[in-house]
Amino acid sequence: MAWAGDQSSYQSFVERHGLTFANLDDTPGDVYAKYKVPYQPAWVFVARDGTATTRIGVIGDSELSQLIQKMN
Repeated sequence: MAWAGDQSSYQSFVERHGLTFANLDDTPGDVYAKYKVPYQPAWVFVARDGTATTRIGVIGDSELSQLIQKMN
């Protein structure tokens, strides 16, 4: 997850929702801008060749597994 906000609201959000996956403080918005992420939830899949696909919205576990398998 990347966060485009201030540090205290970012940390509060992570703790409040008990997020256990990797999180990135994107206060300057660099990641959002690079991958054209307008809002969350959003996923960016970067293939081995460097091409990126951005998906906006919630993705369930089985769909996520399928998307990752397609990239390999």
